[in-house]
Amino acid sequence: MATFLLDEMIEILCRLSVKDLLRFKCASKHWCSLIDDPYFIKLHLSHSLKTKTNHSLILRQYEYHFFSVNYDSGETIQRLNHPLGEQKKAIKILGSCNGLLALIDDNDRIFLSNPSTRKFQVLPSTEIEISSPPICFDRSTFYGFGYDPISDDYKLVRMVQLHGNNKGYLHSEAKVYSLRSNCWRRIKDFCFYLIFAREFGFLANNALHWMVFKPPKSGKQNLVGFDLRTEEFRFLELPEFCLDKLFCYDIKAMGGFICLTATYRELDTVVVDVWIMKEYGVKESWIKLISWNEPHFIPRFPSLVVPLAFSKNGDKVLFNISYKCRNFGKWYNLRDKFVWYDLWGERVEKVEIKGIPTSFDVHFYVESLVPINGNAVMINNEMP
Repeated sequence: MATFLLDEMIEILCRLSVKDLLRFKCASKHWCSLIDDPYFIKLHLSHSLKTKTNHSLILRQYEYHFFSVNYDSGETIQRLNHPLGEQKKAIKILGSCNGLLALIDDNDRIFLSNPSTRKFQVLPSTEIEISSPPICFDRSTFYGFGYDPISDDYKLVRMVQLHGNNKGYLHSEAKVYSLRSNCWRRIKDFCFYLIFAREFGFLANNALHWMVFKPPKSGKQNLVGFDLRTEEFRFLELPEFCLDKLFCYDIKAMGGFICLTATYRELDTVVVDVWIMKEYGVKESWIKLISWNEPHFIPRFPSLVVPLAFSKNGDKVLFNISYKCRNFGKWYNLRDKFVWYDLWGERVEKVEIKGIPTSFDVHFYVESLVPINGNAVMINNEMP
């Protein structure tokens, strides 16, 4: 009887928000012990992922203002505490996984944060392992953050490549940080080229992904994946969409699938094609989910149109549209907005959210109780 009541209690607690669970922890030692139990933490997270509850979008404005939006209802926006407790500290989000955020500041210090429990940790620093780098070189650094369910470990990947002025000079190295061991270790070097200064990968199918180059000057990018279990790299083939026109593209994960979006002009109209890979690693499984022609929703070009998430019942896709301008060779967001695309009716619906910032970066987030480790710091300040 007691076991039955405990199971019923756990079933009810799994349906609650993290905020409510943290309040219950203060009620008694028994509640605190139950909610802090690793088994319950995983059960609560699994329930949130399966039922698509406790999901939100985190918006980052001006590098240090953070907001949370209920992405399915789109009706509420909440100002968040700064993930590190310092309201004016500029940070970028490297990745989001199971309620944890990987963050980096202007000094290249890396942090892990759980905004729901308001705890964060500074990761140990790691240097490039090279004896005598050239005096002048360009540096590319790619990051990715995800979870390996086999080892039950959260991992952060950092790839660094130095391009010297001397013809033929190249230094590459890859390292993995393990939350379980709280240390970095070097892994096998990679055999592709990182051209851009800094890129953040996306997580799909327990692997991290980036767009890279095989030959450095081919002009054609390739999708590479890093398996978090085997810690091996592999190339994945993209769909056959040959466009003889200028287009912008974005590739990320949506609903557990790899999702590729191409935005281009066709006559006087802006067209958005969305592809998803139904079976991971299989080129033939790419399908075109959406071909969207709505010029009045995308009045200017270039603009970046990015699908973010499926609705709770799966019949709509939420898009973020970023209108961009170029200044001193760098692209900036002028304005961002959300729209829903109805998959069955093939129509677009505006999303009106009161108090939303004009421009922002957006990241998918699920609230969780996932702990960092014993070195975590508690953020004490509360938002008004």
